[in-house]
Amino acid sequence: MAAAAASRAVLVSRPVTFVTGNAKKLEEVKSILGQSIPFQSLKLDLPELQGEPEEISKEKARLAAVQVNGPVLVEDRCLCFNALKGLPGPYIKWFLQKIGHEGLNNLLMAYEDKSAYALCAFSFALGPDVEPVTFLGKTPGKIVPARGPNDFGWDPIFQPDGYDQTYAEMPKEEKNKISHRSRALDMVKSHFAEAGYNFSTSN
Repeated sequence: MAAAAASRAVLVSRPVTFVTGNAKKLEEVKSILGQSIPFQSLKLDLPELQGEPEEISKEKARLAAVQVNGPVLVEDRCLCFNALKGLPGPYIKWFLQKIGHEGLNNLLMAYEDKSAYALCAFSFALGPDVEPVTFLGKTPGKIVPARGPNDFGWDPIFQPDGYDQTYAEMPKEEKNKISHRSRALDMVKSHFAEAGYNFSTSN
């Protein structure tokens, strides 16, 4: 019975829409996914939600699937400080805009524990009436004074465990092997392979 279910491929009428307006993010996702999943990118205006990363990601996928009326993939990046019980977490974008890299370091000044983890939540919805599936990738590390190019969010202050470079200092290929994003996307790829989706690429 299970074998029969596994062999029953799901026909998806068009490529997945990956919701982003961030060129750097799109570049990384393309590099990690390669040709494994046919997708196109689209910038959508989605509300800034509050809550736990997984719930925010799922709700974004639901909203995006309604707007696109088809299969969507959404992503959220979080930077979580252990001393602050997981904050800034999904609100890191706003913290970064308001207080910058130095301000984020200052948040931990009173704490000995500088450990943190980068968390990536991808949610995939086949369509507006289908419950999204969420994939969480996590990379442990620590918060350090900013080092490296300043062109990709909080990468200059996050140094993954086992490395003496920040995300920003690492060659892209190296970062893509160990990043929270690549770990989440590995799960996305596995899910797509196991589910046996067949994508129609005709318009």
